[in-house]
Amino acid sequence: MALYVLLGFSAGLPFYMFSTVLSVRLADHGVALAVIGFFAWVQLLPTFKFLWAPLLDRYDVPGFARFFGKRRGWIMLSQLGIFTSMLAMALFPTDASLPLTALFAVLLAFWTTTLEVAADAWRIELAPTPAEQGPVAASNLWGYRTAMVAAGSGALLFADAAGSLAPTLRSVGIEPSWQSSYLLIAAGAFVPLPILALLPRQPGCGGGRAVALATGLVAAIAILVALAAATAAIGWLILNAAASAGISPKTNVTPIVLVLCMLPFLAMAALTPWIRKLPPHAPARTSAAIGPYVDFFWRYGFLAIALMAFVSIYRMGDVLALNLSKPMILDLGYTKSQIGRADGVVALAASIIGVGLGGWMVTRWRWGVTLTIGATFAAIGNFGFVWLAHQPVNEWLLYIATAADQFGNGMAGAVFVVYLSMLVNPRFPGAQYAFLSGFAFLLPRLLSGAGGQVVERLDATGWNGFDLFFLASGILSLAALLFLPILVRAKPRPDDREPAA
Repeated sequence: MALYVLLGFSAGLPFYMFSTVLSVRLADHGVALAVIGFFAWVQLLPTFKFLWAPLLDRYDVPGFARFFGKRRGWIMLSQLGIFTSMLAMALFPTDASLPLTALFAVLLAFWTTTLEVAADAWRIELAPTPAEQGPVAASNLWGYRTAMVAAGSGALLFADAAGSLAPTLRSVGIEPSWQSSYLLIAAGAFVPLPILALLPRQPGCGGGRAVALATGLVAAIAILVALAAATAAIGWLILNAAASAGISPKTNVTPIVLVLCMLPFLAMAALTPWIRKLPPHAPARTSAAIGPYVDFFWRYGFLAIALMAFVSIYRMGDVLALNLSKPMILDLGYTKSQIGRADGVVALAASIIGVGLGGWMVTRWRWGVTLTIGATFAAIGNFGFVWLAHQPVNEWLLYIATAADQFGNGMAGAVFVVYLSMLVNPRFPGAQYAFLSGFAFLLPRLLSGAGGQVVERLDATGWNGFDLFFLASGILSLAALLFLPILVRAKPRPDDREPAA
């Protein structure tokens, strides 16, 4: 459990640095709002983690795996990738070259996501039952949410305070504001790596620690350089293709991206009747690239489609509310300092309690009960913003609304993580969990980008846009419960192959 608090902290630190904090940094440098919107697409990268997740189940990291094993080897490589990507963003803090900033942001998102895939696979292997999974998942979320608060609030506060420290920072070669913030978070993200390197040998592995570290570092440098070069080349091709197609910052590319994102999932669902008939040694089931995902539809059949619909809307209310809650609160007249205090101790404490209760519930009650309670409290959190909008400006009322929101999100998040973990085949823990968790946030993240336009259009018709938006987002959390009568009875077809090693 202590290890997974550490791994959650390590994964949570960089998330805001390529999302919320990066948006503020770009705005601070005068980047157009439309271009900042394009940078938000970087947050979609975790949705596509199913494309490379099978590699983490199939292959070892050269060097590291000799002593630390498959899962720890990938985790250590990912932490090196996070550290170097954030260091690169710190070394180019002015965003004078937006393609360069985009390259480092994509690399940071990729390695952060890879760390989550490796840690999730290891977690499922270590804790294969709900009773074991609940406390470990809660520990992981505690670390993750603590790190998000530290990175999100801490980086902004440090960037703002760095002005008074400018002479001291410049004397040691550090540019104040954004450079110092990214260096600070990069240092924090690096801390878990030596701790992992000092842990005992993974059972079943041979070799010495020093040799594994030395050869692993050499291999890691080669992998990091090769991936950066490949990403730069792909990015150059995409930018040139977009320019040739006439795509500009004013182009609405959301429908195109939505269709492209949904194609792999829709194709798999359409092929379900054929997949169900595949024998054990069919190429589609043994393929390293698509085998894990074919296996999911082979085991669940048409219930897989209902499962995917359920996971795609269970957390939708939380994601939709995330991007617009702060603008709404600012619009009510609250100051940034008041919001910062609410997002600090109050939000973190409420979230930790919610995560803890969610992790406890899955060890005691059936899925129908725990999923219903999680969705209900998540909806109450969204409805709390509607209540806040009709109250006088009072910081204590803001604390209540923020606490309700974070408590519900934490509880629903803990229940959801364990539920997804129990759906996967232990033969493919990393790939199948990546597939389900990536799909769970695909539609919500795409729709959340249009949330601002929805509110504006509702306001233009005379309705209170924020009220209707948060009411709708809360109702969406409850809508997922319509699938439960079917899903609570869903049982996968037994695997017809030899048990996984």
